[in-house]
Amino acid sequence: MIEGVVGLTVMMALAFLRVPIAYAMGIVGVVGYAYMRDWNWAVAFAMTQTKLYETGRSYTLSVVPLFILMGNFVTRAGMSRELFRAAYAFIGHLRGGLAMATVWASAGFGGICGSSIATAATMAKVAYPSMKRFGYSDKLAAGTVASAGTLGIMIPPSTIMVIYGVFTETNIGKLFMAGILPGILGALLLCLAIVYMTWREPGSGPPGPRSTWRERGLAVKDVWGVAALFLFVMGGIYGGLFTATEGAGMGAAGAMAFALGRGALTLKTLYAALLESARTTAMLFLILIGALMFAEFVNITTMPTDLRAFVGRLGLSPIMVVAAICAIYVVLGTAMEELSMVLLTMPVFFPVIVQLGFDPVWFGIIIVCVVEIGLISPPVGMNMFVLKTLLPEVSTGTVFSGVMPFMWADVIRLAILVAFPAISLWLPSLMR
Repeated sequence: MIEGVVGLTVMMALAFLRVPIAYAMGIVGVVGYAYMRDWNWAVAFAMTQTKLYETGRSYTLSVVPLFILMGNFVTRAGMSRELFRAAYAFIGHLRGGLAMATVWASAGFGGICGSSIATAATMAKVAYPSMKRFGYSDKLAAGTVASAGTLGIMIPPSTIMVIYGVFTETNIGKLFMAGILPGILGALLLCLAIVYMTWREPGSGPPGPRSTWRERGLAVKDVWGVAALFLFVMGGIYGGLFTATEGAGMGAAGAMAFALGRGALTLKTLYAALLESARTTAMLFLILIGALMFAEFVNITTMPTDLRAFVGRLGLSPIMVVAAICAIYVVLGTAMEELSMVLLTMPVFFPVIVQLGFDPVWFGIIIVCVVEIGLISPPVGMNMFVLKTLLPEVSTGTVFSGVMPFMWADVIRLAILVAFPAISLWLPSLMR
């Protein structure tokens, strides 16, 4: 176990020294693997070559660039604006209604995007100006956009779920189904946080004008493309018509067709969408390859076995072990990027979870929920820094204070999902 702990410590030290996390995991993985094989560098480099080759040619992982491409096409087709208008038409007249509309629009956009950062960035452009125009406080408006963006990785499709599924050999289609109800629960709790904030400070979220039923009908009519694309992709996966990878391909093609039909896809925007998708995919794959190399080193140490034995000797209940793991993730989330955090800890925590008899699908949803908390946790919550970049007039302190009630809402959801696993596992149990 000593080798694994030393390797983990060195990797964390490299990360805090600003070495890119992918390189830090890869360096420790190669050196550690060579050490465990009596400094046989040929074997270590052969392992590296294998991981590079297998990851690059993985059919299952092709779902990642396809879903990223689908999200980029959807963004350029202007579907996010239509989702916001539809949500606003029904609840915009309530106190804090525009903020609640932002939450539900983010949930809908997450269902065709799969990226938290992309959802937050899009809503910063679509929803934030409207909230400011109606007199919303910077604290409520910025906090809502940053927090609602996290729904993009819980409501399927989700790049984090895909990476988790590949890394742990868990069915991706079941993970997608498992994320639907927790995603809806998360949206409801975020809306309750808005109700609480506007109750304490009524002037922070004044109501907007009430829409007529005709305006509501027109708004709902405008979002048929979003609904059709989501139902097509997720319905096909859920119904067994195609796999998650095939569904991603169909979704990307459908999103491209919508963008073309709306005249939003020129050669210039097509090039931009492809380039952005390639950059994001390259970043994710580089982190994944580094994590796989690090995991290979950890797996040949006695660390996973010793850790399972240690947990068994403590005599803790399984739920207490899960609670401790969640607490560790929340702490890590304040200082690490979410994907790196998940890939770094999976070789250590996942064997313990399996040993305790927990469902890997349920644990995947717990991981995503904790990652959502990390995305809005100071000092390194990625969504907050994306928002600060797009809205330079809003201070960092304002964004931090604005997300705190929403962070507590996510903590409550995490407790509910841990206490009631059926919320996550009911829909996957119905899959063929």
